[in-house]
Amino acid sequence: MSHAHTSSPPVPAGEEQADAASPHAVLEGRIGYRLDSALLVRALTHRSFAYENGGLPTNERLEFLGDSVLGLVVTDTLYRKHPELPEGQLAKLRAAVVNSRALAEVARGLELGSFVRLGRGEEGTGGRDKASILADTLEAVIGAVYLDRGLAAADEFVHRLFDAMIERSAGLGAGLDWKTSLQELSAARSLGVPEYVITESGPDHAKTFTAAARVGGVTYGTGTGRSKKEAEQQAAETAWRAIRAADPGETESVA
Repeated sequence: MSHAHTSSPPVPAGEEQADAASPHAVLEGRIGYRLDSALLVRALTHRSFAYENGGLPTNERLEFLGDSVLGLVVTDTLYRKHPELPEGQLAKLRAAVVNSRALAEVARGLELGSFVRLGRGEEGTGGRDKASILADTLEAVIGAVYLDRGLAAADEFVHRLFDAMIERSAGLGAGLDWKTSLQELSAARSLGVPEYVITESGPDHAKTFTAAARVGGVTYGTGTGRSKKEAEQQAAETAWRAIRAADPGETESVA
């Protein structure tokens, strides 16, 4: 894919040397690109920090841009890799990749939370590991890569971060989320309706949820997460794989 864009001016030598010693250099190493310093700072600026510091520019416009860039790259990839799938199924596959939970998982892999500029209120309630903040910040960083380096670089960046997740999502059952897929599989095998037993631990601002997926009174899988939904999805995935491994049966189609 190609796209005409206006590249940002190079960072002056003095600023580049000063910035190289900053924590941003660590993040840029993980991103794989040196970015305009002001642009990267803006991509990492959550509105809570901006409002507490006199109305600084936030990362929300970059997030808006990055969301579209991410959607384009993922849609393009799915379109080319799955010529057999109809539009509705492609849309479900894309939703399985481009959602807050998936984005937060990728952001945690970059340890993006440690670089976000947060206000004191968000900081105090565990904002650095909040899925919505991590997802939004990652989209803003993708937007920054696009603005500073163009679509080819943003395309490469998204592929590097998301290809494994795209492959994993393509292996899902027809529902394209693990709870639906487990329900379909257990119905096909006449095992009963899946149930989820939830336990929680930790302080209110940083709770960890554990889910056990039970089918026909048997626990087939467990999962943990920062929300009940995340824990249930993980437990459903584990259970789905366990049931399939025990009795492969017919291969469920994603079409």
